[in-house]
Amino acid sequence: MLIGAHVSPAGGPAKAVGRGEELGARSIQIFNQNPRAWKPTIYSDQQIEEFRAAMAASQVDSLLIHAVYLLNAASEDPEIRAKTLASLTASLNAGEALGATAVVLHPGSAKDGDVGQAIERAGATIAEALAESEGCALHLENTAGAGGTLGRSFDQLGALIESAGGDERLGICLDSCHMLASGIEIRSVDSLSAAIDECVAATGEGRIGSLHCNDSVMEIGSNRDRHADLGAGELGADGCAVFLSEPRFAALPCVLETPGPDKKGPTKRQIAEAVALRERGLKQRA
Repeated sequence: MLIGAHVSPAGGPAKAVGRGEELGARSIQIFNQNPRAWKPTIYSDQQIEEFRAAMAASQVDSLLIHAVYLLNAASEDPEIRAKTLASLTASLNAGEALGATAVVLHPGSAKDGDVGQAIERAGATIAEALAESEGCALHLENTAGAGGTLGRSFDQLGALIESAGGDERLGICLDSCHMLASGIEIRSVDSLSAAIDECVAATGEGRIGSLHCNDSVMEIGSNRDRHADLGAGELGADGCAVFLSEPRFAALPCVLETPGPDKKGPTKRQIAEAVALRERGLKQRA
């Protein structure tokens, strides 16, 4: 498992690799544009070359690009969908240029509207972004289920993939906090295994491609997305160890998006603790 963290790309994407190395990360995740602005970032040839050289010289083996939270592929507003399409396409093209494992996307929200129609709109937007880009995978992230957010269940994720045409580039990013908050029990080996079976049945074999390991401040079924440091929330150390040691996750990039002790993100010590929790889980499974 490639355990790592979300890091800042300030100063260029190559700087993110160095920040990941300082943390002892095997994978990194970045935003490829300002999270509070719609304008996509287009990397120069020099930035791409510097990033690839930095990756080749580092212990970091995987890059995930997280699409910014402004995006709503399911919006009823044509302007928002158009902006979402432009940003998502740019992220996929950046992912291809940088050699990213995938772009991770929150599929969007139905707001107060019909969920089925929202899934159709999101699917069409996603399909268009895939058609306008090449190579880079797109992983739809499961959500905690607040309001009309899409992806709160495996069935919704499967419907989104189907609505987008079932492209082989489509995958799933599973977030442990979101799973618990959406009402999915994952704190034991058996419950997590059953949940993964359900995910595969709903979305298809080979779709689970990346992970976010976060503890949850809120209780199971709360539908509230509040990340906690590993072992400091409702999953607890035991639940995090179970998630990190799931056999079907063994080869995947697994990014921590935890607040950290100073609210600046995961620390080197916390990455090491995640690695230790995985080893603990593996020993318990044995």
